[in-house]
Amino acid sequence: MSRIQLGSTGIEIEKNGFGCLPIQRITKEEAAYLLHKAVAGGMNYFDTARAYSDSEEKLGWAFAGMRDKVVIATKTHAQTGEELREHLETSLRLLNTDYIDVYQFHNPAFVPRPGGEDGLYDAALEAQAQGRIRHIAITNHRLAVAHEAIDSGLYALLQFPYSYLSGPQERELVEKCRTKGMGFVAMKGMAGGLLRDGTAAAVWMAGQEGVVPIWGVQHEWELDQFLSCVPEAPAMTEEFRARIETDRAELTGNFCRSCGYCMPCPVGIEINQCARMSLLLRRMPAAEWLDDHWQGEMKKIENCLHCGQCAARCPYGLDTPQLLQDNYKEYWTHF
Repeated sequence: MSRIQLGSTGIEIEKNGFGCLPIQRITKEEAAYLLHKAVAGGMNYFDTARAYSDSEEKLGWAFAGMRDKVVIATKTHAQTGEELREHLETSLRLLNTDYIDVYQFHNPAFVPRPGGEDGLYDAALEAQAQGRIRHIAITNHRLAVAHEAIDSGLYALLQFPYSYLSGPQERELVEKCRTKGMGFVAMKGMAGGLLRDGTAAAVWMAGQEGVVPIWGVQHEWELDQFLSCVPEAPAMTEEFRARIETDRAELTGNFCRSCGYCMPCPVGIEINQCARMSLLLRRMPAAEWLDDHWQGEMKKIENCLHCGQCAARCPYGLDTPQLLQDNYKEYWTHF
């Protein structure tokens, strides 16, 4: 097993974690089957969130009687200390546990700190003192917030998008966390679905010291790809290198990561899909993106106000209105 220490927490985990956002889309029984198979295959780090509809409930049901075998991380999108306490009560009840290993602030626009008017960090400290959470962490999509969180020394872990398409900005965060003894959890290891070879992604992640990828799993075939890398990661072969370099050549740079923080759009454009439609058409079965529904969604781009709100919110600094226009033009060449 490729066991590693989770930052400076003292918790030992299998390097490949299970991202539980997608299990909200399947039945409780299907989710339990995948979760049990993941544990049997060696995975023990499971990441969910209060905002992921019934994901916490499915974890709690699946892991009844086996809490000691898993490390559970969840998140709160609370805006106040009182709301955090409410979220924590709900999470503990749904997860069927009396403690949470890693409790994360879910993509806040600022870094919660002790003594803040919001009361968030103080509420988390209170819960930690009571033994209800073990470690306080933070997730984000904004480089500035991520750097501030690392520099603060207040957090055990940072969760941030990271894949083999990532650039020097993200690699700097990884190195900074490593230097400070802070754990780094990689979300969107498949670049929001644009990468198609989970084994290649896991092989690349195996070489990223101290990085814990949480792979979003909805289907058994997805889980099987990642479990194949748990006993021992396959070697980085020329075939894997070629796949990675091909993907980098096609995707690195000015592309939408589908994080969704640019929305809502004043005229209802589904930006996080429409702004990367050309890539979706090239890398996935095209028919599902060419139906009446998506034609209607792409037509909404004609109503773009060029207000700049989406670009101002983009954590990657993309010219989102221009991406929409470029994807709009390419989309209609398929008819």
